[in-house]
Order: sequence, then C-alpha cells, then structure tokens
Amino acid sequence: MTVLFSSAGRRVELIECFRRAAEDLGVGLKVLACDANPLMSAGCSRADRAFRVPRCLEKEFIGELLEICRKHEVALVIPTIDTELEVLAANRSLFSEIGTQLAISKPDVVSMARNKLLTHLFLKEIAIPTPRTTKFDGASDRFADWRFPVILKPVAGSSSVGLSIHRNPEELSRADIRRDDYIAQELWSGLEYTVNLFFDSKSLRCSIPHLRCEVRAGEVSKGVTQRIDSLIAIAERLGDALKGRAFGALCFQAIRTEENRVGVFEINARFGGGYPLADRAGATFARWLLELVLTGACSAHNNWSENVTMLRYDAAVFPELGPGTKALAK
Repeated sequence: MTVLFSSAGRRVELIECFRRAAEDLGVGLKVLACDANPLMSAGCSRADRAFRVPRCLEKEFIGELLEICRKHEVALVIPTIDTELEVLAANRSLFSEIGTQLAISKPDVVSMARNKLLTHLFLKEIAIPTPRTTKFDGASDRFADWRFPVILKPVAGSSSVGLSIHRNPEELSRADIRRDDYIAQELWSGLEYTVNLFFDSKSLRCSIPHLRCEVRAGEVSKGVTQRIDSLIAIAERLGDALKGRAFGALCFQAIRTEENRVGVFEINARFGGGYPLADRAGATFARWLLELVLTGACSAHNNWSENVTMLRYDAAVFPELGPGTKALAK
C-alpha cells in the first residue's frame, strides 16, 4: 500500500505511527511525502520518496497532488495542516475517481472546524458548552458585561499564531488588530485537554482525552491520557452530530475549570499534533485507517490505556542532500 502525507512538514512521529501500523498488519507500506520545500522538511526526509508541490492555496496544488497519486497508485492521503483541508475536501471526488481515498471529513465539517466563530455556533446548536464568543470589530464597549480575561484570535488561525490576551475592557480597547477576521472569546482558566476522535464512514468509534500538561507553539509537548467522563460524553454528543459526515481523525480542545465546568473552544478536522500519545495508548487511528482502505472495516475500539504519558524533546535529522541543495533550499 502507498500512503501520501500531503504537507509533511515536521510530522515524523505521525509517519512512524503509520509504519508501525502497517508492520503490525503485515502489510508492505510505501510512504510518500509532499512539501513546498521538501529539502527542509523532516517529514519528507523520513519518507521513501518526497515531492515538491505548490503551496496548498495555489491553484496548481490539487492538480500536482492528483498526478502524484495517479502515477504512484496512492491508496490513502493523510492531510496534516489546517490550510489544506478545505481545498482537499472540496476535491474529494477527483481523488476518488483515481482510486485514492482522502482521510478527511466532508466539506461542511471541514469549513465549520476551520472557522472558530462557526465552530462556536455549531457547539451551541448541539448544546455543547463553549466559552462566550463573538466577532471582534474593535468596539470594546460591547464587552462591558463579559467575564475577563478575553482572548482575541484569528477566525481561521492555528498553532496559537496571532493570539492576544486582554485582562479588562481598557486593555481590549487598545488591541492593535488591523484585520477584520478576529474573534473575541472569554478565556476560561483550568486544565486544558485535547480529545482525539476517530470516525469510520458511519460513526464515532473512539474518543481519547489527554491532559495538555505543557504546550509549545500551540502543540502539546507533555501530556497524559485520562478518562474524563464529561469529556467523553461531549465526544459522544459531537459524534452523534457529525455521524456520516466526519471521517478519520479529528480532535477538539476543551478547558475543565476548578468547578468541573467543561467548555469546548476548538475543533480540528485532522490529526492533532498530540496524536502519537493516543497511538501509544492503544488508540491506533493509523492502523484503523489502513484497515478501512484494505477491507472496508476496522478494529476501532475504546479500550485504550489511561495514564500513558508523553514527554517530547527536540530531535534532529541529517538528510543526505545532493548537488544543488543550496539553491533548492532557498
């Protein structure tokens, strides 16, 4: 089987999860990886073959990705970054026509998850607790009855880029926001969790929360799996709402306050950055995706291990680069 990681970047751990899954299944796996600059991608350096492609928002991106999938008989594409999700979801049928499956949800789910205001409205509609949220237009007088601090964030942001925290209305009035695509959200304090979700083509099959003990650049660097009943109940409600529309790996982020109040503030329609922790705990989404492609069914379950701990550290790869590397790496 050939699997393609469409924006490989630094996702070495994710690639290794798929390699282990294939080995456990007794399946030969060829890993392809794409990036705008594959020579500078750790993920590409760990692939069997890597390709340079246009950035995902450029019009040539889908055509070049389709050609790679066609030429190399790619069975499964794994998206890895937020910015590529909508364009891939919109072109699912083109990949299906050449026998390639995208590990991605339907376009309406992806669009909702990519827009933090739409996410908030969706969560309210299905009665999942979520912090108070509104579009930010610079008019701080509208927040007189809000509970501070308030966080401003881009409506389609990721990796904590562009966030700012404001402790009172006066600070909010001085916010230097020069774009009209920001939201304001009440910032709850407490323990922060990610809940990884796995969907087959019909329903939610697994939910696994982990405590985000430490976060670096928006990604968990220290975490531990925990069975939190309130989070698992929210996952089940979300699963019911997304039944038949979500597929593969998704995740949501939530806060649990000292009063045990839980609020969801973000949904990601992709593998979360902390997925390797779930994989280690027995929630092997990578294996289940390979099983679905191979047989149309999978062995997904909720019998994962609690209190599995992940402590991340920096590692380096040293790819052997050929002539012309300096020019290509610019």
